[in-house]
Amino acid sequence: MTPPALRHFARYVALGDSSTEGLDDPDGRGGYRGWANRLAAHVAAAQPGGLLYANLAVRGRKTREVRKEQLNPALAMHPELVTVFSGVNDIVLRRCDVAAVARELERMMSAFADTGATVLTITMPDLSGVAPIARLVRDRLLALNERVREGCVRAGATCVDLAKAPVTGDLRLWSEDRLHANSAGHARIAAALAHALQLPGHDASWADPLPPAPRVSVVGRLGSELRWTGEHLVPWLWRHARGISSGDDRAAKRPTLESVDADNI
Repeated sequence: MTPPALRHFARYVALGDSSTEGLDDPDGRGGYRGWANRLAAHVAAAQPGGLLYANLAVRGRKTREVRKEQLNPALAMHPELVTVFSGVNDIVLRRCDVAAVARELERMMSAFADTGATVLTITMPDLSGVAPIARLVRDRLLALNERVREGCVRAGATCVDLAKAPVTGDLRLWSEDRLHANSAGHARIAAALAHALQLPGHDASWADPLPPAPRVSVVGRLGSELRWTGEHLVPWLWRHARGISSGDDRAAKRPTLESVDADNI
């Protein structure tokens, strides 16, 4: 849909899972910054009067949990700007009802759009070309992305279609776990959202390709796959086999609306 005209946002609330929480974009203070924080800084810098910002996202949350735990508290904050993103923790499960996940996302987007808020979401890039394990869930990812695009039209939300920008599939924008963006990746996502909001100083350059990557030998690629399997895949499988989530006993990093310091967020 056509992005909204530039408007003033007094309150911004972000809902989601680890991506919205900010993994893996260290803030230098023992926590994570992330694209939502970066977007809040862009918004605050672009308008007079500052911005109040809350981030309710918690790592490990599935979409139904995001809706149950975060929707009502977010609505109570009466935000004018909202980002809603989740689904990765659903599609990596052994069983996943993609249609049900998309309905939960649409339900949340509609709830905010009905209040007059500007609502943004993003599609998930396909990493199957650079991370072989991603091929296992590629069909689910593509199906969910398409349903999200359709749901945004019905809900009156803006879909920032990262999946259609080839650069988002560049492994250099992703952390070693190949599940979360790194700092450069989070910066690109925030810039894409800022461009969708038509914030001054932001354009389509967020989608520009990176310089050509150095060639990696077959041995180098094999070593990278083995390291990733041992350091990330096996621990993830073991944790999930025991029913343990990375978000167990965790709370949102910014559960209430706080003023944004555009230079320190």
